Amino acid sequence: MAKKKVKKEIQSSRKQDDKKLFAFLAAFFTIVGFIIALVLKKEDKYVMFYAKQGLVIFIGWLIVWAVGIIPIIGKFVLGPILLILLLILWVITWINALSGEQKKTFIIGDLAEKIKV
Repeated sequence: MAKKKVKKEIQSSRKQDDKKLFAFLAAFFTIVGFIIALVLKKEDKYVMFYAKQGLVIFIGWLIVWAVGIIPIIGKFVLGPILLILLLILWVITWINALSGEQKKTFIIGDLAEKIKV
């Protein structure tokens, strides 16, 4: 009886670890991670929560790149500030994905919730 309980706990722990891993990968690889999560884990709300945040981060990278094209202000002032902010938000998203809880990352989480898949 105790062996069955331990076995179920181990299986549950493995499933939780798989969710955390997929959520981390979805956030880390942004657009590619979002597509992988969409194909493999579309029904898993935890993974898709962080996959959407990864998609928002990717869009943020595109915006930072576009701002960086603007001479002087974009390239030397606004671009680097946005780049550092986005990098910090990206790392926070990784940490949140590995936590096992659905935590909204500042700014990104609210935007990601608006994405319907």
